[in-house]
Amino acid sequence: MNLPLPVAVAIMLSVGALLLVIMWRGWRSLQARSATKVSTLAEVPAEAALGSARTAPIEGTYVSTTTAGDWLDRVAARDLGYRAKAVVQVFDAGVVVARAGATDLFVPVADLTGASRTSGMAGKYVGGEGLVVIAWSTLSPTGERTALETGVRTRHKADRPLLLDAVSALASSSPSSPDSRTDIKESE
Repeated sequence: MNLPLPVAVAIMLSVGALLLVIMWRGWRSLQARSATKVSTLAEVPAEAALGSARTAPIEGTYVSTTTAGDWLDRVAARDLGYRAKAVVQVFDAGVVVARAGATDLFVPVADLTGASRTSGMAGKYVGGEGLVVIAWSTLSPTGERTALETGVRTRHKADRPLLLDAVSALASSSPSSPDSRTDIKESE
């Protein structure tokens, strides 16, 4: 069937617009569903309140935050669903993930529950245990704790064990941690 060019273009533009609307509605729905898991996030404190730096700034990519144990259940609420270039640094007070084009993420030491490495999570598969996963928890709007995992792909392979060890040590040093587990996978 040969359609006139203007009709074919109009049909293609209509289909494209429809797909964009469907994708936008799906993302909004994901944000609404995940808003029931995450209330408000901790603000990044002033530099003096962060304490001593346990690592140098580590460049990488913030991959996503998911519900703990379900690497496909992405959390899109509170600006956690956007992948971005990031600089991660571990301090005495917690972990700061400074993200380009998105709100910075601060995980206080009391909320840290551990760290591990994995090959992938929602939106990114790298293989070979190339993602560092920061396990933490936060309050849901109902006041219950929600266990979360945040994936970071470091720019340099040598930084992965440094970040893993620093987060694991910080999580294990916190007696007020809501979950005392520390998942450490030692492999390179």
